[in-house]
Amino acid sequence: MELRVLGTGTAAPSARRTAASYYVEAGPVRLLMDCGAGTLHRAARYGVPWPALTHVAISHFHLDHWGELPMLFFSLKHGTLPPRRAPLLLIGPRGLQSRLTLLAAAYGDWVLDAGFPLEIREVEAGESVELSPGVTLETCKTPHTAESVAFGVRERTGRLIYTGDTGASDELARWALGCDLLVAECSLPDGEGIDIHLTPSRAGMLARNARARRLVLTHFYPQIEGTDPAAAAAKTFGGDVVAANDGDRFVIGTERC
Repeated sequence: MELRVLGTGTAAPSARRTAASYYVEAGPVRLLMDCGAGTLHRAARYGVPWPALTHVAISHFHLDHWGELPMLFFSLKHGTLPPRRAPLLLIGPRGLQSRLTLLAAAYGDWVLDAGFPLEIREVEAGESVELSPGVTLETCKTPHTAESVAFGVRERTGRLIYTGDTGASDELARWALGCDLLVAECSLPDGEGIDIHLTPSRAGMLARNARARRLVLTHFYPQIEGTDPAAAAAKTFGGDVVAANDGDRFVIGTERC
């Protein structure tokens, strides 16, 4: 299973980071977790085969996590040769269908009818979806918005957890227990934390409580730039920590990263 980090940024524009987006390959699955601004250009830059996506999963409805989804559909309709015909499964919290219907009213019918079969599946926190035989997408509620969830991708080589946006959560740590790779938001520096986001120390504590093998920090606001979030998180985690950049690649099932 391979993770390609496309966007490590937030709603705050950055010259270095685009908004949240993470691409996972696991067997036949080509999964995009979140689709914030800059996703498609980053995918093109890093050679990620976005026209071949099989699944898209949206963690919550803040625009830095799903604002480029209509552009993805538009590009799949007009920006690929030959045009896409393969089905796409879109997964997200309750309210996904109604929001897409409103977007279709504003942008055009292509949002829901882009020329390929689009299946929309709303999930409740705690629900799992089989993406293909042996590859499962799991969900867990996070303390951020009313609908926000974390995602877990489980297959034979291991388990990847992506927190989405979250505050500190014992429930999340228990759900992520024993994961091979924990991709955790790390929005603000220690001393500037708020209840709905993590700091390096809190991300490290989450990883420690989850007994994660490796911790990857992401979702950095400008306030954390110029600090060393990996070093701060390592103090509470005690394990291997990386502060991700757009384009970073991680592999589960080997020691490569």
